Amino acid sequence: MRKLLETTAQRAITYLEGLDSRSVAPPPEAVAAVAELDKPLPAGPTPLATNWLVQAWDQNSALANVTPATARVEAVALRWLLDLLGLPATSAGAFVTGGTMANFASLAAARHAVLARAGWNVEADGLIGGPPVQVIVGAEAHPTLFKSLGLLGLGRNRVSRVPVDGQGRMRADALPTITAPTIICTQAGNLNTGAFDPIGEICERVAGSGAWVHVDGAIGLWAAGVPSLRHLLPGVAGADSWSTDAHKWLNVPKDSGLAFVRDGEALRAAMAITAEYLPSESAARNPCDYTPELSRRARGVEVWAALRSLGRSGFEDLINGCVGHAQRFAAGLRAAGFEILNDVVLNQVLVSFGDAGRTNRVTTAVQQDGTCWCGPTVWQGRTAMRISVSSWATTKADVEKSLEAIIRVARATPQAQ
Repeated sequence: MRKLLETTAQRAITYLEGLDSRSVAPPPEAVAAVAELDKPLPAGPTPLATNWLVQAWDQNSALANVTPATARVEAVALRWLLDLLGLPATSAGAFVTGGTMANFASLAAARHAVLARAGWNVEADGLIGGPPVQVIVGAEAHPTLFKSLGLLGLGRNRVSRVPVDGQGRMRADALPTITAPTIICTQAGNLNTGAFDPIGEICERVAGSGAWVHVDGAIGLWAAGVPSLRHLLPGVAGADSWSTDAHKWLNVPKDSGLAFVRDGEALRAAMAITAEYLPSESAARNPCDYTPELSRRARGVEVWAALRSLGRSGFEDLINGCVGHAQRFAAGLRAAGFEILNDVVLNQVLVSFGDAGRTNRVTTAVQQDGTCWCGPTVWQGRTAMRISVSSWATTKADVEKSLEAIIRVARATPQAQ
């Protein structure tokens, strides 16, 4: 790691020191050389350190004509992601600032599409006077989804909430009747339990209705790229849009959300702008045509580097490792006499240490102990400590050390008198 970082730092220094003597525009041969990166996702890992280089380059990666290298790398990363996750290869994608903006971009495309089918141009005419949009969500949808709906003018409260089962999965049999332009927001990876809505079944039930099915997959969509976990998302490719967060499991910097939309023109219609000063005419993909932001850093390069570094086998090992760690946490805490509230299908574990007061005291004491960090939550009326494993750096030894600390702290924390 030291040698890799030292080499990367030296490359960044060389780049910065050469700015005064180098042409502002890249030479054609340099642009052509970037095409060599357009290869299939490697099968195995390769050591890379890219974040420092991206910061040193400091490229405003909005337009392909202006920053051709970073725009090309983002296009390669998008193709890799679609292939890895088994999503339609012709889908459009956006590298945005986080999971909230990934939902926002996806739902903006959905809003455009369902209203266009009803003869309404929402980008030109707004929502006032237009056909009402029915939004259907699960009862345990993530809070950032509602934030996105509010930003889009669709309303945080003007939604139909579908009941969920004992693991937080939306009940497909309880979907309301589709009577208007409709957006259905499903979830891949419940915040608390890691459970998955029956996305494929929902898609089948609303087929032919014109409804748009969106998947909020901030954590769980990554399971689609792992053969041993794909059974958790049957039919996910039948949806219309998908969002996820690359910092969750690719472990890239925090502002790295990803939006994928089957109908790329719907996403572009919702996001693209033009201005005389923007040299936007290009045969290549302009990143800003698919994102809320115009000025934007080259976050797609870091996603490309993470995938290039991991390769398919490294990616699968990373996800499977985190799921295995979560299962070990559940098994160890259950064996110690504590109650596990959820089926551990992904990387989330909910544990109760008795009543709400004691569970909260144990959670606080674990945080103060400093061996590991676990947060408090309340799920389906039960107070719990939430364990979420997503770091590439977590080892089996870390899990055992953390288990020892949690059990030690819990046993030293009495029930309230």
